[in-house]
Amino acid sequence: MGWGNIFRRRVKVFSLAVLIYLDYKALQKRDKFMKSKEKSEMLWKRAHERNAQRVRNLMIQSEGLWVKLGQYLSTRADVLPSAYISLLKQLQDSLPPRPLQEVCHTIERELRKSMKELFLDFDENSLATASIAQVHRATLIDGRKVVVKVQHEDIKRIILEDLKDAKSIVDWIAWAEPQYNFNPMIDEWCKEAPKELDFNHEAENTRTVSKNLGCTNKYDSDKPINQVDVLIPEVIQSTEKVLILEYMDGIRLNDLESLEACGVNKQKVVEEITRAYAHQIYVDGFFNGDPHPGNFLVSKEPPHHPVLLDFGLTKKISSSMKQSLAKMFLASAEGDHVALLSSFAEMGLKLRLDLPEQAMDVTSVFFRASTPANEAAEFVKSLDERRTRNMKVLQEKMNLSQKEVKRFNPIDAFPGDMVIFSRVVNLLRGLSSTLDVRIVYQDIMRPFAESVLQEKIARGPSSSEQWIYDTPVHSDVEAKLRQILVELGNKDKILGIQVCAYKDGEVIIDTAAGVLGRYDPRPVQPDSLFPVFSVTKGIAAGMLHWLVDNGKLNLDESIANIWPEFGTNGKNLIKVHHVLNHTAGLQNALANLREEHPLLMTDWDECLKRIAMSAPETEPGQVQLYHYLSFGWLCGGIIEKQLFDLSTLKASYTLEFHQVWNLVLQR
Repeated sequence: MGWGNIFRRRVKVFSLAVLIYLDYKALQKRDKFMKSKEKSEMLWKRAHERNAQRVRNLMIQSEGLWVKLGQYLSTRADVLPSAYISLLKQLQDSLPPRPLQEVCHTIERELRKSMKELFLDFDENSLATASIAQVHRATLIDGRKVVVKVQHEDIKRIILEDLKDAKSIVDWIAWAEPQYNFNPMIDEWCKEAPKELDFNHEAENTRTVSKNLGCTNKYDSDKPINQVDVLIPEVIQSTEKVLILEYMDGIRLNDLESLEACGVNKQKVVEEITRAYAHQIYVDGFFNGDPHPGNFLVSKEPPHHPVLLDFGLTKKISSSMKQSLAKMFLASAEGDHVALLSSFAEMGLKLRLDLPEQAMDVTSVFFRASTPANEAAEFVKSLDERRTRNMKVLQEKMNLSQKEVKRFNPIDAFPGDMVIFSRVVNLLRGLSSTLDVRIVYQDIMRPFAESVLQEKIARGPSSSEQWIYDTPVHSDVEAKLRQILVELGNKDKILGIQVCAYKDGEVIIDTAAGVLGRYDPRPVQPDSLFPVFSVTKGIAAGMLHWLVDNGKLNLDESIANIWPEFGTNGKNLIKVHHVLNHTAGLQNALANLREEHPLLMTDWDECLKRIAMSAPETEPGQVQLYHYLSFGWLCGGIIEKQLFDLSTLKASYTLEFHQVWNLVLQR
């Protein structure tokens, strides 16, 4: 391809990018003044249809990298409009084939033999034609049935030029719409994509993945739980531009009618593919980066095993990165903010500001269960709402204008290894949406992620000499306590713990042991911070008794007399002493907060309102049930309503109690 053709190709690509951008921006502005929802939806549908057609036509004409991009987009039925999916999925394996003469010339040049010397039979019609190569069935001289993958002429130069164009377009998008900065992704793609152009590299990748997954051409029902049952063709021969593989008869994963006719369980197939990728990522640290539907077959005979194809784009990650990815996944599954941020730091993902809730929200979306295609529109809407909510938090935290927040990128550094990993997870999600199945990734991938951290997670004292943090033993009592902690740790009764005790003003126990979290192997130290709940119940109760001792409160007084809003829904008989001895019947008054929104627990006034609106489950004073969550707000509400001015309490209480407990009260 001459420079003139490359220039014309580049002009076509950039012209289309600008045309589509202006088309959508104009419709976006017009939509603001649209009163009819039906008319708005119709206009957006037409815009998607005409732009999808434009994109598809350009990709077919241009081939090369743009076909690979189209293949990726065609799998994202969970986020892209159906018009794009229906047109772009044609790019998965049905491009116009290259002339047979060109194919034969490449084979003979690469293998240094004539076609007659190599094959008893060579099918002139290609099985599939993709962005880089096309595949033909053949029979070797020794009678073996094979497929021959032949690279297109001059495709290397085209791909490298396309990468430059893609980089320029991404730079332009990042300038025009700063919230869509895909530079880390295109940078990693520029590094990895050229590797696909050497079929010797692909052959070695195929052998490695096959060995890692323990693949054979036979079904094995007795494999260990973290082994997978997929098939991978055997490599027969390879050169830079020709790859000969064992022939495996199967159904294309995007041939939904044939899958249905053969009675294939699509749910089971996609689950097994997901397990295979979880094994590659978390166990092997070596995974195929291109799981689009065109790269899979399903064996025609029961039990209909997935056949994995095309290992040109394969990523190898370090052991530390593998562990960081596993830790990130498990921290997201557990809702462990500390472990999540720790995994970010370990993998080199740096944020410009501290937003743990938003980080957890984004990660949870990333590892969410897949969305069937018919739910895609609703899901995209929910994603927009999440993004708007997170941008508002960012705007408030950074004190930015609406224009400034659009251009602010909260990510300071994004590790390149995460790019291909993210691509794989998104392609797998798109795959399940295309086949209209729902995959719960946290269930399927969890055993594989946990296996990576087996040497680090929740190990007891028997396997770690530093399980009890190395600090001086202050007393015989502390020595005995440490023995007990070791026994409990070996029985998996303790994950991490701190114990401190004073006697007559002297420290007699100051022990830390274990780890910070199930998936956070950092040791618990004496100054490690933990969120605390029930340990403050004693302080809250002590404050009430202090008020009683100072004549400011009566234990037999009805709470409704102090706190009028409290006297609703049958709570008018609850007295102060009922709260203190856990017989108020309000043990579950705030139980739904954690499911509704855990952060509501930080809203003092909202929690007091909910306490006031609650109803007792038992008659006051009759049944003693631990008020595990509501106790602090019950005590705090009484104190606040009784004193009106909490500054008086803070001053008096601190003065008296600080002398005894060396305690500073903060609210």
